[in-house]
Amino acid sequence: MRSKCVYLFVAVTVVMGLLAGAAACAPAEKTVTVTETAPAITVTQTKTTTVTVTVTAAPEPIRWKMQSAWPGGPADLHHVCAEMVAERIERMSGGRIQIDLSVAGTIVPAFEIMDAVSTGVLDAGHVWPGYWVGKNSAFTLFASAAGGPYGMDALDWLGWFYKGGGLELYRELHDKMGYNVVGFATFPEIPEPQGWFAEPVTTLEQFKGLKFRAAGLAAEVFKELGMTVVTLPGGEIVPTLEKGAIDAAEFSDPSTDMSFGFQDVVKYYHLPGIHQPTGMMELLVNKDVWEGLPEDLKWIVDGACEATTLAAWAMWINQNVIDLEWLVEEAGVILVETPQEILLEVLKAWDVVAAREAAANPDFAKILESQKEFAARNVPYRRWAHPDYDLAGEYYWPKKKK
Repeated sequence: MRSKCVYLFVAVTVVMGLLAGAAACAPAEKTVTVTETAPAITVTQTKTTTVTVTVTAAPEPIRWKMQSAWPGGPADLHHVCAEMVAERIERMSGGRIQIDLSVAGTIVPAFEIMDAVSTGVLDAGHVWPGYWVGKNSAFTLFASAAGGPYGMDALDWLGWFYKGGGLELYRELHDKMGYNVVGFATFPEIPEPQGWFAEPVTTLEQFKGLKFRAAGLAAEVFKELGMTVVTLPGGEIVPTLEKGAIDAAEFSDPSTDMSFGFQDVVKYYHLPGIHQPTGMMELLVNKDVWEGLPEDLKWIVDGACEATTLAAWAMWINQNVIDLEWLVEEAGVILVETPQEILLEVLKAWDVVAAREAAANPDFAKILESQKEFAARNVPYRRWAHPDYDLAGEYYWPKKKK
């Protein structure tokens, strides 16, 4: 029994030794660490500014209620001029000013436009300053003065208006008369013909005693020439001529006269005239409306009027050429050249009328003197520096009897 136990002990010992040796001979245990590489991240350092933006609705446009003194239609160049200035103001302001333009009589009669603008019945009006002669005869110096005055043509006159103090005198007159308006030139007038006659009139003696339609201070001038002057509104002139109640009439330029139908009742058209070679059409704006405009819109309105002055002038001359040709070639109108003798007598008669008005009206005297001072410099300069228009004109285009 004892020997069996010994043998068993030895066997167990041997086995344990073998196991221990095997363990010692086995490779050592390794610990493996797996590291996962994160993707590269680029970090940019920035400075952040917080901006607060307030979004507001676009302001409502400024709306003007404007009326012209003209009947309207494509043949009415006066109203076309009103449309031109209204369109320029709207477009140049980017729609910030929008104008509702109506024709004569829509809101007030033509002769009441300045009062309507002054009181706010209208925001603006397009009209001829000669309509205000009954309020103050000085207004005629912005509308029609025989001979320019003092030899000025439209270019000279615009020079006086913009650079010779005319604009300031014009607005000063409105203020002195108590009118709550601001005025702008929108078109320089072209010389008006002498007028329409039933028979050719080529001597001063023939003028005397004729019943002649004229308006403003021009009526006083023709009275000085011995004519019997009748004042009629534009729409009544042609019917009165047709009835024979007057012998002759002056009204406007060939295009405007044609649109009224003068050619249908008389055929002798006398050109040129010298009783109304210069003047302007005006835009009147209510002064409260004007002063309520921001500064940039004031400049835009002013610039639109100046731009219209040039554009309307070019349009007017071109259309009158076209319409005068039509009057002669299609309507059978006969052109009669006004003799120099008559034109000179018109100037002399104007001098008498102007002196009389200046003596009676200090406003008239002040404005007329300003025009004279400007003309005294400008007209002689142009006569020296500019060639006579007739020189090249006669060379290339000698006058033909129409």
